[in-house]
Parts: sequence; C-alpha cells; structure tokens
Amino acid sequence: MQFEYTDKVKGLLDRLREFMREYVYPAESTFVDQLAEDRWGEPPILAQLKARAREAELWNLFLPDSRFGAGLTNLEYAPLAEEMGRVLFAAEIFNCSAPDTGNMEVLARYGSPAQQERWLAPLLNGEIRSAFAMTEPQVASSDATNIETSIVRDGDDYVINGHKFYISGALNRRCKVLIVMGKTDPDNTNRLLQQSQILVPVDTAGVKIVRPMQVFGYDDAPEGHAEIIFDQVRVPVENLILGEGRGFEIAQGRLGPGRIHHCMRLVGLAQRSLEMMASRAQRRQVFGRPMSSQGSVREDIARSACDIEQARLLTLKAAEQMDRLGNKAAKELIAMIKIVAPKMACDVIDRAIQIHGAAGLGQDLVLAHGYAYARTIRLADGPDQVHMMQLGRNLAAHYDSVGE
Repeated sequence: MQFEYTDKVKGLLDRLREFMREYVYPAESTFVDQLAEDRWGEPPILAQLKARAREAELWNLFLPDSRFGAGLTNLEYAPLAEEMGRVLFAAEIFNCSAPDTGNMEVLARYGSPAQQERWLAPLLNGEIRSAFAMTEPQVASSDATNIETSIVRDGDDYVINGHKFYISGALNRRCKVLIVMGKTDPDNTNRLLQQSQILVPVDTAGVKIVRPMQVFGYDDAPEGHAEIIFDQVRVPVENLILGEGRGFEIAQGRLGPGRIHHCMRLVGLAQRSLEMMASRAQRRQVFGRPMSSQGSVREDIARSACDIEQARLLTLKAAEQMDRLGNKAAKELIAMIKIVAPKMACDVIDRAIQIHGAAGLGQDLVLAHGYAYARTIRLADGPDQVHMMQLGRNLAAHYDSVGE
C-alpha cells in the first residue's frame, strides 16, 4: 500500500505550510487577544487570514466533489488536514472547520437545489457559519435512536420541540443555520427510520440559546458549545433534508468523513506537541544537564514519535479504503482510528505538558487547550466505548466465520 503523495498534493502541502509559517503561527497571540475583546464575533485577524487563504486558492480543501471544493480524495486531504491541526483555529481559515464541513457535506450530498442555494452557497463562500444539533442532555445521544426532540408536521410547516446541548458553533454570531436531528415518526417499529434532519435558521422564533457550555473550563470561542431549547419552533416543510425517516442515514453519511477529519487534525496537533517537547528537552537545563539527557524524557519523546506515526499510518489506510471502497466498507478502519487517534493525542500532549512543567498547564502554550480538544474528541462523533463495542462485535463475527 503506497501512501506517497501525488505532485498535486505535494504542491498544495508546500503552499499550505508556507502559509502557516508566514501568516498563521504569527497570528496565534493576536487571535487570543482579539477574542478577549469579543468572545462570539469573528476576530479581525481571522477575517484577514480567510481573505488571504481564498486569494491563495487554499479554500474548501475538504470537499471531494469538485463542483463545490478542491476535488481531493480523503487520502489526498489527509496531510493537509494534519497541517491545519497544528493550530486550533487554523482549519477555519481555509473554510475546513467542523461543524461546517459536515454540514456542507450533508447539503452537497443530500440537500435540494433550493437548500443548496440558500445555505450551501454562503457556507462555501465563508459568508456564514452553521451548527449541527444532535446531542441531548437527557438521553444517551451516542445512540441516535434515543434522540427525543420531536419534529411534527403541521400543514405546510414542521414544529420542533426539544432540548439540545454541546451544540458546537451555535454561539458564534455568524452562525445562521442549524441542522437539527429529531424524530418525525417515533412509533416506527424500525428505530432507524424514526429520525429526520431539518434546517432551522438560528433567528427562528422559539430557538432559545440558554448558555455556553464549557470544556475543561474553555468556552472554545468564537464557536462555543451551546445549550439550546427548541420551543414550538416552526419552519416550512421544504427545510426537511432528503425526506422523513432519512435522518439516521444522513448522520451515517456525514460521520464517516467527520470522524477521520478529526483524526487527521489530531495527528497534526500531536506532532506539534512532540516537536515542542523535544525542543524543550534539548534547551531546558535540570540538575546542571539538558533535560534530554534523562532516560525517562528520551523514552517519552521516542514513544510519542512511535505513537504518532502509527496513528498517521492508520489514518492514511482508513482514508485510502474510504476512497477505494466507500465509507461503509471502511467502517471498521474508521472506528479503529477514531479509537486510536484521540487517545494517542491525549497521551502525547500529556507527556509534552509534563516536560514543560507548569508552563504546559497555562495559556501561553497550545498544550493545555490542545489536550482539552483531544479529550473532547474521545466523546465527539461517538465515544470510544461505542466504537469498541461495534468494532468488537463485527470482528468477533468475522473471525468466527473465518474459523468455521
């Protein structure tokens, strides 16, 4: 299996790395300073960098459909996403950040022409942002069949009632639309046909943003994670995506690429943490010697490099299989990397924090916030335990049949 990048990808990667070096890394402190002045708006530096990215034709790189994006395969996009992952806000600069990427994929694959014109076009242009409202506080939302939000037909409208939380992106003032997961047919004997997904403009009457949710004390501005009440929210029937009972199908189509995109970015974040760890160990003097002379420190560096490379290769293999066989056929590899990459990133970043001492815990370095992000992804798009349960079940059945 060859993972050698094509000349096209090499060219894009060189341009992306140069862009990161020239513009993104120097903007990290400015981004933080501007956020302190306005938590839920778009920092001016971000708008400036987006304009530069569009001029550089480094825009919508994640979409494999060349009608809407760069036309890259998952395997081609992987090293680019890894590079973006090195800075927590970098993906948005290139219009490649979640949850917008997943919502754009949904609209590109399943949206009607009218839905694409109203919502997909401005998302592709970076004019607005969006959110995906699935998780609920009262049920185990890792099993989407548990979702309780109701979507009831009433003449030419649907009426939505429900309670969601940790809805990433919804607090940003540029977020104009939510894709809401709920039930149109809760009594259907086939639990996979009970759910639907519907487009809800954020300014619709009855959409009540209760508060920002925090992750280890971080509010993750300017996107944030909102708790939202839907109270008699009324939208036209044409806002339904694909049709009644198709919500679970849409969710499965969206989550495969979304999961692997997170893993790609986490490999990049872990790689940056390793580089910081190694540099710190070389430069920091402890007990009269460089920290890197300590055997335990060398072991942490070596172990981290091994862990990252293993995760990187597994990510590339999953991406290649998605391209060649489709997301459904690649579901076991997607599950594997979704289990492996966030845990790997947590472990590597934790070692980097330890080697940086107290500085590793603070706001001056990317490590503490990066750890919070990596730990979050062990729950986002399905917790580790669900992926392991399903993967273990499938493997047990497979190897039992092989044994017979």
